[in-house]
Amino acid sequence: MAVTATVTQKSTISRPVKTENRSTGSPLQLVVAVSGIYISFLTWAVLQERISTSPYGPDNQVFRASLVINTIQSFCAAIVGYIYTRYTSSSIKTSPTIFANRKAILQYGFVAMTSSLASPFGYASLKHIDYLTLLLGKSCKLLPVMALHVLIFRKKYQWTKYLVVFAVTLGVSLFTFYHPSTSKKAAQGPTSSSVYGLLLLGINLLFDGLTNSTQDHIFHTQPTITGPKMMCGINVMATVLTSAYLLTPFSRQLEDSIEFFKLYPQVLYDILSFSICGAIGQVFIFFTLSKFGSLTLVTVTVTRKMMSMLLSVVWFNHKLTVGQWVGVLLVFGGVGGEALMKYFEKKQKPKKGLDKTQ
Repeated sequence: MAVTATVTQKSTISRPVKTENRSTGSPLQLVVAVSGIYISFLTWAVLQERISTSPYGPDNQVFRASLVINTIQSFCAAIVGYIYTRYTSSSIKTSPTIFANRKAILQYGFVAMTSSLASPFGYASLKHIDYLTLLLGKSCKLLPVMALHVLIFRKKYQWTKYLVVFAVTLGVSLFTFYHPSTSKKAAQGPTSSSVYGLLLLGINLLFDGLTNSTQDHIFHTQPTITGPKMMCGINVMATVLTSAYLLTPFSRQLEDSIEFFKLYPQVLYDILSFSICGAIGQVFIFFTLSKFGSLTLVTVTVTRKMMSMLLSVVWFNHKLTVGQWVGVLLVFGGVGGEALMKYFEKKQKPKKGLDKTQ
């Protein structure tokens, strides 16, 4: 699945169910949900950075088989998603059928394909940009989503939303430009490697945006599909797609991974832990969305991404320049501003409805 866990992350499911704006959960449930998201995805982020950037063994080998990581992750998420589907279906007495019809299978397959294609571009970008830049860029999913809606669906946005996009784009640009290694390269010659890394990251975000837009379309056209069902269905299809490709003669990732696991078994333990954390994190995301609404979820995920960056800085001893901190503030200020605007929009809608009835 996508490195987002996807978000997105990492994880692949951004808006699983349509929920009411009001909160239906208790304060204790909120504490449990937020704690679950933080613990799962902060651990997930540390393991992701370790697997994708840290060397293993005395000869400092880095694990590069991104499709193998995706396959293990989607397989774990499919199992957890199925258990979650059975649990929620029994509690609300609905059918636990994952693949309700042929249309659902095709839609799951398309989302699985776009999310599976997104992840390799994200991992490939790490050869040219650092993990913090990737993590910051993954906070900018609103960019491709807005672009797709404007270009394909001819949707118009308020000027404030374009301001948010500008702030986020400027923040990522500043973060990359003021990276210490980038600054040294700028004095020596062109920074083609960093630009290529950002291009790969942009393709990753474009596939993520296509994934999110398609998920929204599925929920609007098929009301019987719930968040847990989609979580399981998409992850099953993603496991089938990536496994099929790994077994073809076009890829040696499976054979190389088996050899790597034999030499350095620690990486397999890290990947399994990473996959389980992501799958459990998705469950807490669905729980938060169903009990407290999308605004609470956005607030939690934005602050979680900020905590992930800070944890990465401390855990892996990264050094940020002043320009990079300004970039970070611009990105999360823009995303936070977007959440704030949504909050006021939701507060105004009931008032408008009351005015019309009076």
